Amino acid sequence: MSGNMGMEQLIPIVNKLQDAFTQLGVHMQLDLPQIAVVGGQSAGKSSVLENFVGKDFLPRGSGIVTRRPLILQLINGQAEFGEFLHCKGKKFTDFDEIRKEIEGETDRITGSNKGISNIPINLRVYSPNVLNLTLIDLPGLTKVPIGDQPADIEAQIKAMIFQFIKKETCLILAVTPANTDLANSDALKLAKEVDPQGIRTIGVITKLDLMDDGTDARDILENKLLPLRRGYIGVVNRSQKDIEGRKDIVAALAAERKFFLSHPSYRHIADRLGTPYLQRTLNQQLTNHIRDTLPGLRDKLQKQMLTLEKDVEQYKHFRPDDPSIKTKAMLQMIQQLQSDFERTIEGSGSALVNTNELSGGAKINRIFHERLRFEIVKMSCDEKELRREISFAIRNIHGIRVGLFTPDMAFEAIVKKQIAQLKEPVLKCVDLVVQELSHVVRICTDKMSRYPRLRDETERIITTHIRQREQYCKEQLLLLIDFELAYMNTNHEDFIGFANAQNKSENASKAGTGRAIGNQVIRKGHMCIQNLGIMKGGSRPYWFVLTSESISWYKDEDEKEKKFMLPLDGLKLRDIEQGFMSRRHTFALFNPEGRNVYKDYKQLELSCESVDDVDSWKASFLRAGVYPEKDSSSANGDEGEGQESSEDHETSSLDPQLERQVETIRNLVDSYMKIVTKTTRDMVPKALMMMIINNAKDFINGELLAHLYANADQSQMMEESPEEAAKREEMLRMYHACKESLRIIGDVSMATVSTPVPPPVKNDWLSSGLDNPRLSPPSPGGPRKVVPQQQGSLGGVGGGGPPGGIRGPHPPAGRPAPAIPNRPGGAPPLPQGRPSGQALPAPLIPSRPGGGSSGGPQIPAHMRQQVNQAVGQAVTNAAMSELSSVFSSKFK
Repeated sequence: MSGNMGMEQLIPIVNKLQDAFTQLGVHMQLDLPQIAVVGGQSAGKSSVLENFVGKDFLPRGSGIVTRRPLILQLINGQAEFGEFLHCKGKKFTDFDEIRKEIEGETDRITGSNKGISNIPINLRVYSPNVLNLTLIDLPGLTKVPIGDQPADIEAQIKAMIFQFIKKETCLILAVTPANTDLANSDALKLAKEVDPQGIRTIGVITKLDLMDDGTDARDILENKLLPLRRGYIGVVNRSQKDIEGRKDIVAALAAERKFFLSHPSYRHIADRLGTPYLQRTLNQQLTNHIRDTLPGLRDKLQKQMLTLEKDVEQYKHFRPDDPSIKTKAMLQMIQQLQSDFERTIEGSGSALVNTNELSGGAKINRIFHERLRFEIVKMSCDEKELRREISFAIRNIHGIRVGLFTPDMAFEAIVKKQIAQLKEPVLKCVDLVVQELSHVVRICTDKMSRYPRLRDETERIITTHIRQREQYCKEQLLLLIDFELAYMNTNHEDFIGFANAQNKSENASKAGTGRAIGNQVIRKGHMCIQNLGIMKGGSRPYWFVLTSESISWYKDEDEKEKKFMLPLDGLKLRDIEQGFMSRRHTFALFNPEGRNVYKDYKQLELSCESVDDVDSWKASFLRAGVYPEKDSSSANGDEGEGQESSEDHETSSLDPQLERQVETIRNLVDSYMKIVTKTTRDMVPKALMMMIINNAKDFINGELLAHLYANADQSQMMEESPEEAAKREEMLRMYHACKESLRIIGDVSMATVSTPVPPPVKNDWLSSGLDNPRLSPPSPGGPRKVVPQQQGSLGGVGGGGPPGGIRGPHPPAGRPAPAIPNRPGGAPPLPQGRPSGQALPAPLIPSRPGGGSSGGPQIPAHMRQQVNQAVGQAVTNAAMSELSSVFSSKFK
């Protein structure tokens, strides 16, 4: 029994854990191994508990008496007293006082109107007459609300009971009075719902002395009627009359014993009935149960501790009142900000890379290379208008004279006008970049939310700096454009020059633009196809992939199911007015020649969530050579001139020489503007990078701290937000509860955990041979003919299901009555018994020695050997005795 002595210590350990959690006010999501007492109202739950202690101390009366869970920790000790967790240190030696305290404490939380609450009351009772045992007394099930109870009282109580018993680690003590029909027992029904296999349910039958004459509960107690894995135990409590007459519990226990010994139906199993036996069994089962669940509990606690550790890390050295801590925290925050900012802009190769959305740097990249280009193209003016301006310029330069040559001046005038238009897209690009940078700063300072003042201050300083730089940068970029305006370098190597411009045909210039990129993917993302009806899937987003040659769409991101692929040749883009109801922004792809684009649609209308999305998609289409519709007028600019209003007539005289000159200058302007926009597109990102982005980075790395120190009083800036303080408290409490619990569990010397007391759950058919008398075959006192049946029920309880019992699911546990009919020749049980007898030791041992994550090494090798041998021996014995009893019953 030395093993068992170690085991005795397990229950107090769980008690300590329970207290650690309740006391630290932490609601841990951890399930401690415990026994919950469930039963209908007045099934006798309270009496069973009082009998354990040998004192009356629970509230009695009509209606729901237990209205809060009572965690009753029975502890074997010399003195006899109780203490409550909520009034620590006060010892109640008078058990009537305990009852009053329970009532008072219940009313304090639930009010006196019979409402219920799931906040437990923790009561410890020390006494020489108890075995270590922890039980949770739950409210009895009621059907009808009484007094001013809420109408859904039954549902409330059920919910509360489930909260406890649905946890895998909770044993269920199902209390049913013998004078009701077992099949309708509330307790068993509830247990069945959460524990269909009956793996953790222990049946208790009360009021055996109140059964009608001539009836008895023997079939139930022999576990034949509704077999449970762990069987049933019968008890006889004091009657209401006894209680009112203050019948002493010790006498009551003697009376109970006498009742069982003298009753013909129960005599042969009297050793396995009665309150003392129930208490012993529970003590043993709970101990075994704790031993089985501790390793898991430990892992859970460790997991929780690890997750908390990360959060607590920052508070580790935290003394809220220590000024040096504040400075330190501030420095850390700023360092963190520096590295976050850098990482967001420069990109990160680390594990910290954001996988949910584009980070600042990636978005700015898109502004540089797609958005800027798009804004510039968007600006390119109307072809018809341009030709008109050119022809005015040419004629006004010649004035009264007839011009023989195409004037340079016209070229310059027009180009200047075009270049000046670049200012707007360039400034817009600066705005977008600054907007994105401010967003990055906001995200990076979010980590400072613990110190709201510090965060606001930091954000303000950085944003102010960026704004100043933005002004400076805009001035510099406008200068760039002024440089371009100051001198037209017609000697540039990319410039086509006069001679070429004259004979350069329209289509040659067309060929130059467009697809020099090979078929590469330009962009992917979600869009909806607006002009598909809802039935055809219009409202759902597709995954679009735009390449330089085509746009395809797929059902979703994994690009398995392609819906369609549309070549981009000859397509143009146009904006579409936002619909009346629609919150989406739409643009369309169409074919200027009026051919169908997709199926029989003249245009494919695509929509995005926001204007920005639309703009950036347009920018991507631009890279693929699909231009906005405005451009397309270049094609029909010529025919247009014929049908102009009379006011325009003098503008476009149909003088062929002028036509030729306009065309020439148009080509020159085109070529020169290509050079300028190319330079601009190249320079703007560089300027932005230097003047704003890198500068902001240097500012954050270098001057930010100085500004912070100069600006405000440290101690004010480092004031925590109240939520933060509360969160920290809670965090630390959880952390300490975890730490404390792990310490408590660590006290369980792992050697005790590995003692091979057979686990009750998985293979209680074997423990019958070892040390669980409850399941041994009936004593010969009973009539002989019962035996075969008894064997059968054993088959149900565990005898028939060993293989199942060890590996996972337990089909036979549920309701194994049919075990009897299907045994025609008595042969089948043999194979069932034997292989499992041989196979068992293997799974049994590995699960034991470790006892948990770190238990392994503590058991010395020679000891493990002995343990294994002992277990193997025991298993073999058990299997053999099982077999021989089957034989003897069959071949009598």
